[in-house]
Amino acid sequence: MKKILFGTIGIVAMGLSAPASAADLAARPYTKAPPPMIATIYDWSGFYIGINGGGGSSHKCWDNVVLGGGAFVGGEGCHNATGGTVGGQVGYRWQSASWVFGLEGQGNWADFSGDNVSNFFLAQRNRSRIDAFGLFTGQIGYAWNNVLFYVKGGGAVVADKFDIYTAPGFVGAGTLLASTSDTRWGGTVGAGLEFGFAPKWTVGVEYDHIFLGNRTLTLNAPVGGGAFQTDRISQDVDMGLVRLNYRWGGPIIAKY
Repeated sequence: MKKILFGTIGIVAMGLSAPASAADLAARPYTKAPPPMIATIYDWSGFYIGINGGGGSSHKCWDNVVLGGGAFVGGEGCHNATGGTVGGQVGYRWQSASWVFGLEGQGNWADFSGDNVSNFFLAQRNRSRIDAFGLFTGQIGYAWNNVLFYVKGGGAVVADKFDIYTAPGFVGAGTLLASTSDTRWGGTVGAGLEFGFAPKWTVGVEYDHIFLGNRTLTLNAPVGGGAFQTDRISQDVDMGLVRLNYRWGGPIIAKY
């Protein structure tokens, strides 16, 4: 009887102690799920301002005409006015899907110069120089995230200087005989490739061609300012630029 009693008490005690043992166990730790991967999409929208530098060449051909304008007299030949340029640009772009549209104004100082001995007046050397130019263009581009390819087109203005000197080998070689300045308007087309290397910074390369046609100019003597000679001068410009831009007003968009 005692054995039965003690056995019953032991079973009851084990049953009562089981919940207490379970309660004494540490709670199962909770592990937070890792955040989802985020793909960053570069947005080209916004205003930007930047600097540029590079080099260019302007092909110029001189044709002598009757003083003060009129009929063609004789071809004086062509030369390339080459050199460097530095300047800046400001613009605005907006992006729709992968397409990017923009407007830009650019102004540059330049030192494109060149000369040739006249084929018609052998005692004369014709010299041309571009001191500055401006571009006012629209852009259409296509973006692969932070890489943008674009084409551009619009208007251009160029500040020219033209001089006639005594040619080498003649008396007074290097003497200035006549000169004139000209501000010429034309058109421009170009293309560029730009890379966003930071949220607000981009770097790129660009090629531009400027169409300036021809214009009849009278060059004046340095002493007295009288008319010396009239030429019909044609020209165009090709140049390559490296550009650095800072952009604001367009966010970086995070896409899950």
